[in-house]
Amino acid sequence: MSTTLLEVNDIKKHFPIRGGLFGGVKAKVYAVDGVSFTIDRGETLSLVGESGCGKSTVGKALLRLFPLTGGQVVLNGRRIDDLSAGSLRPLRRQMQVVFQDPFSSLNPRMKVRDILAEPMTNFGLGKSRSEMTKKLGDLMERVGLRRDAIDRWPHEFSGGQRQRIGIARALAAEPDLIICDEAVSALDVSVKAQIVNLLGDLQKELGLALLFISHDLAIVEHMTHRVAVMYLGKIVEMGTRDQIFTSPKHPYTQALLSAVPIPDPETKPSRILLKGDLPSPVNPPKGCRFNTRCPHAFDRCRTEEPELRILEPGHTAACHLNDTALPEGLTHA
Repeated sequence: MSTTLLEVNDIKKHFPIRGGLFGGVKAKVYAVDGVSFTIDRGETLSLVGESGCGKSTVGKALLRLFPLTGGQVVLNGRRIDDLSAGSLRPLRRQMQVVFQDPFSSLNPRMKVRDILAEPMTNFGLGKSRSEMTKKLGDLMERVGLRRDAIDRWPHEFSGGQRQRIGIARALAAEPDLIICDEAVSALDVSVKAQIVNLLGDLQKELGLALLFISHDLAIVEHMTHRVAVMYLGKIVEMGTRDQIFTSPKHPYTQALLSAVPIPDPETKPSRILLKGDLPSPVNPPKGCRFNTRCPHAFDRCRTEEPELRILEPGHTAACHLNDTALPEGLTHA
């Protein structure tokens, strides 16, 4: 069996902007504009970047919450981006999601029992009432909640407890991959650590793969295997946790890491301040999309878009500053 669970090939999502008397397409928002990566079984890939870079759109596109503009998504060896709704439905149990807001993602008119039972019923995972009741209780305990709390309403739980319910709902379908879309950003600091530790324990116990979408690099460093850095709809650098956090090669990655708080008060941070604002995804800059804010930009950056190039095994970056001779045996990506 292949170790690759999810393969994403050059996916694009462009949202039309309509206007005028007849509602014609005036422009497009290039939210995701050619993103590729893989996730292995039992692996965590973190997708990071500023708000508006397109990372959440990637997650929603993989879940088929809207159709792709281009590219392919292959799950467990089967292409899913071109499947009809009926053909896709039984495959949805393999890929589940935990959303950012644990309150708005839970139906306030359903008790926790019904919220967790819904995916089991949809995919035929509970053959009898007694089996269903046992599975529901086991799910509650697995995410650190009491079995007898299953008959309570969502508003009776704290934010951290509601997010545990959201995780339990994702687990109820017995998935291979869970997409965590800013799953801890709305929580208090102490609760964040608890949820991150819970996800790590569940991954080890169940062999889950995670796509962890976040802007919090301190959390990402604690829990991830690999990191993909997005800027304005494209991945600009990708590598292992150590490669990204100890030897970043793209100026944007370096700037992001310089903003992470350092716990040692005696260490003076060397902050890289980016000039200007994030450009509009409706009209992205020509050449390298980061050239309008990059402190190292030169003429080539403004005219020629850099490709993701292999810098060392497992480490790629899209920056003209890295266009040097590669070690023997390696080729450009």
